[in-house]
Amino acid sequence: MSFFRLYRRVVALLRPEARIAIVLVLANIVLAAAQFAEPVLFGRVIDRLTSGVASRVLPTLGSLSPLIAAWVGFALTSITLAMFVSLQADRMAHRQRLSVMARYFEHVLHLPLSFHAKTHSGRSLKVMIESANGLFMIYLTFFRESAAAVVATVVLLPLSLVLNWRLGLLLIGLMVVFFGLIAFVRRRTEVLQTSVERFNSSLAERVSDALGNVPVIQSFTRIESEASAMRGLSQNVLRAQMPVLTWWAMAVVGSKAAATVTLLLIFVFGTSLYLRGLGTIGEIVMFMNFASMLIGRLEQLANFTNMLFLQAPRLVDYFDVLDMVPNVADMPGARDPGRLLGRVRFEGVGFTYPGSARPAVSDLDFTVEPGQTVALVGATGSGKSTTLSLLHRVYDPRIGRITIDGEDIRAMPLDALRRNIGVVFQEPMLFARSIEENLVIGKPDATQVDIAHALDLAQASDFVGRQTDGLRANVGERGRLLSGGERQRLAIARALLKDPPVMIFDEATAALDATTEQKLQLALAKATEGRTTFIIAHRLATIRHASKILVFEAGRIVEAGGFDELVAKNGVFCALARAQFMTDRAETQAAE
Repeated sequence: MSFFRLYRRVVALLRPEARIAIVLVLANIVLAAAQFAEPVLFGRVIDRLTSGVASRVLPTLGSLSPLIAAWVGFALTSITLAMFVSLQADRMAHRQRLSVMARYFEHVLHLPLSFHAKTHSGRSLKVMIESANGLFMIYLTFFRESAAAVVATVVLLPLSLVLNWRLGLLLIGLMVVFFGLIAFVRRRTEVLQTSVERFNSSLAERVSDALGNVPVIQSFTRIESEASAMRGLSQNVLRAQMPVLTWWAMAVVGSKAAATVTLLLIFVFGTSLYLRGLGTIGEIVMFMNFASMLIGRLEQLANFTNMLFLQAPRLVDYFDVLDMVPNVADMPGARDPGRLLGRVRFEGVGFTYPGSARPAVSDLDFTVEPGQTVALVGATGSGKSTTLSLLHRVYDPRIGRITIDGEDIRAMPLDALRRNIGVVFQEPMLFARSIEENLVIGKPDATQVDIAHALDLAQASDFVGRQTDGLRANVGERGRLLSGGERQRLAIARALLKDPPVMIFDEATAALDATTEQKLQLALAKATEGRTTFIIAHRLATIRHASKILVFEAGRIVEAGGFDELVAKNGVFCALARAQFMTDRAETQAAE
C-alpha cells in the first residue's frame, strides 16, 4: 500500500466525524491567518514610529490605536481559537481511538479460524493497540497543530511576497529546503521502519507466548532462556530502529540549521534593503517574526511528518487485517428459521483446506434424525472434527451441501444457525471472568434455576459450591484456577444452558476421571434426550449406546452402524475396539 493511499484511508476513517473535522480545519485556517496578521500589524506599528522619528512628527497613541486594537483582536482570536481547536481535537481523537479499536476487534472476531490459527494473538493485540494509539496521535497532532502549520507554510507564506518579495523569497527558500530534507529522509527510512515493525511483532508474539505458558517455563527452568531471548529480540528492535532515528535526527538538525541561516540572512539582507531604500525597519521586524513563526511551524511539521512515517507500517498492518474478508458470511436474503428440530443431512459433502492438495473430507453422505446420537470415530486427522466444523459453519463445503430440517445451512444467518447448535470443545476455552459469566455466554437471560440445573446435569454443582465466592468466583486466565476436569464440566454446563436442538461434543469427557465420566455419561444421556447429538470420542466404551457410529478413514466414512453391528463386521471399527480394549486391559493390569 503506497504512503499516499494509506493516508487517504486514514482520512476516510473520519467520515463519522466529518462535520467536526471540517469545523476544525476551518478554525485552523482562521487561526493561521490571525497568527500571520500579528507580525504584519507589529511591523506596521514599527514603521509608523520610525517614520515619525524621521519626520520629527511622532504619531499619537490615538492614531496608532486602530493598528493596536486590530493587533489585540487578532491575538485574542488566536487564543480563543487555539483553546477551541485543542479541546475539540482532543475529544475527537479519543473518540476515533476507541472507534478504531472497536472496529478492529469486531472484525477480527468475524475472521475464520484459519486466520487465528496462523496469526498469534499477541500480534493481533499489538496491531489493535498500536494502530489505535497511532491514529489517535495523528488526528490529535494534525487538528491541534499541524493543520495550522500547513496553512501557514503552504498558503499564507507565499502572500509574504506581496509585502516584500525579496524577503519573502528567503522564507520560501527555507520551506523548499525543509520539504527537500523530508522527502530525502522519507526515501531512506520507509523500508527500514517496516523491518522495525516486523521485529516489534516478533517481540509481542514472544512475550504473549511466554506469559501464556508460565507453568511450562517454570517447570522446565526456562526463565533465564526466555528472558535472554526477550533481550535478544529487544536488541534486534533497537538495531533496526537506530538508523531510522538517526536519519530523522539529521532532518531536524538540517531544518534547524536552515532556519538559523534564514534568520541571519533576513536580518543582513533586510538591513541592506533598508540602506538602499528598498525596505523598511518594520518589514525587517515583520519578516524576522515571520521567520520565527515559520521555524516553529516547520518543527511541528517535521515532527508530524516523522510520526506519519513511523506509524505507516503499523497502519498498513491494521488495514491489511481490516481488508480480510471472512470466508463464511451471511448470504443475501438469509432467513432466520427460528428454533430447528434437528434433522441433519450431509449430501455429497467435500472440503479441502486452503493451500492443501489433499481433501480433508470427501463424499460425506448421511442423515441424522432429530433426537439421534451419532458418534464419529477414527484416527487423528481422519476428518471427524472437520465434519462437525462444517456443520456449524466454521468452514463451508467446497462440494455438496448440509441441510438442517431440509434447509441449506448457508441460507441461514450465521447467528441463527449457531444459536441452534451447542458445542463443547476438547479445550474448554474459558474466559478470565466469573463462573456465572462463563456459563451465561450462550444464554444471557438465564435464571439462577436454569444455571443450577445445567450445573447439576454437568456434574459441576459440587465444585462450584466449594468455591468461596460460588458463581462469582473468577476462574482465571483460560480457567487456570480450576482443574482440567472442572474446566471441562463448566464447558459442558455452558453448552447445556444454551439449550440448543443440536449438540456437538468434541472429546468433551477427555479431561475427566473415570468416576466423574460415568456420572456425566448418565447425565448427558438425559440432557441430550430429544436433541440431535454428535460425539467425537476416542474412548469407544463411551459411545456404546449411540444411535449410529460413523467410522472415518482418510476423510471418508468407511463404516456406519450400531456398536454391536460394527464389531460383528470385524472391520475397521472392530480393529479399533480390539486395540483399545487390549490397551485398557494392559493399563488395568499394570495398575494392579
